[in-house]
Amino acid sequence: MTGPDGRPSGAVPPGEAVAWRRSYRAGGRRVAFTNGCFDVLHAGHVRLLEYARGCADALVVGLNSDASVRRLKGHGRPVQSEIERAAILAALEAVDRVVVFDEPTPLELILALEPDVLVKGADWPEDAIVGAREVRSWGGTVERVPLLEGRSTSRLIERLRQPGRK
Repeated sequence: MTGPDGRPSGAVPPGEAVAWRRSYRAGGRRVAFTNGCFDVLHAGHVRLLEYARGCADALVVGLNSDASVRRLKGHGRPVQSEIERAAILAALEAVDRVVVFDEPTPLELILALEPDVLVKGADWPEDAIVGAREVRSWGGTVERVPLLEGRSTSRLIERLRQPGRK
């Protein structure tokens, strides 16, 4: 599930994503951006990704690296490696590019890509969405997607770890 350069299948380096974004913009097309860990993909993730793709002509997903997920979520995470997570995301019809990032936030990637639309789940207050102010500064928009009740990776993992679960 890795390419000849050792990168996760389906993932592109930031510089390649930025070049693609520039050519896409030159054609008058809009790009949406969302980011996350996407560890144990579930229906809520799919809803977010499909919504984000519907906001523009293409969707770039910033994917937290394994080290970044460990820093955010703690020991035992991620459940799936960045290689697996990138391959799964890239295989989804809604996703046009996946870029793995190791920084604590995707701000550098957002600044480099200059997306037209920044999309996050509604569990994020708008003033806490990394990059929202910057995206608005260049005329972009910020969209918050309503969550699917009861869908979360942490809840799924907790349920899977319970003995005798049904």
